[in-house]
Amino acid sequence: MGFHEVRFPASLSFGSVGGPERRTEVVTLANGFEERNTPWAHSRRRYDAGVGMRSLDDVEMLIAFFEARRGQMFGFRWKDWADFKSGKASVAPQFQDQVIATGDGSVAVFQLNKTYRSGLQSYTRPIAKPVAGSVKIGIQGDPMREGVEFEVDTATGLVSFAHPPDEGVEITAGFEFDVPVRFDTDRIQTSVASFQAGDVPNVPVIEVRV
Repeated sequence: MGFHEVRFPASLSFGSVGGPERRTEVVTLANGFEERNTPWAHSRRRYDAGVGMRSLDDVEMLIAFFEARRGQMFGFRWKDWADFKSGKASVAPQFQDQVIATGDGSVAVFQLNKTYRSGLQSYTRPIAKPVAGSVKIGIQGDPMREGVEFEVDTATGLVSFAHPPDEGVEITAGFEFDVPVRFDTDRIQTSVASFQAGDVPNVPVIEVRV
């Protein structure tokens, strides 16, 4: 899959609309009860980048980005302003934000993830596109030093330790992250007259699996 490690202009995604999508298959039985199932282990996010356009300069920036990605051909990073941190949106990421794994004394590479909780239920989302310089890692409550005790691959979200964490120790992480996406269209239609009248182009963007 072709992917460019470049972020869609954050000033344009700030005004976009979108969020997670699930796929649920619902079968209504003869007695009125339902059976529900899903073929997706993870949600998929969709956005409309056109809503964030506020000037003709923005439209020009959008077209340049679209052309450089060859339409749907190449994926790119997207900042979801509603969900881009490991912890609360109002505070900077801390290394205690998320428990990402438990050491076993032999494995030294771990995937970043974020867990969403509501009541007794939870969902763990793999994070593949952390923001460079934002990742903080801790082991059993102690902060680790990037470049000395661990390294982060910002293209995959994999954290590699210089030495495998001991068995039973809790590995935690804090970070900012982007969503891997692509344009969900090979055509962008714009009109200067329509834009000045308040109409904005429809520019669908969809998350890709990486």
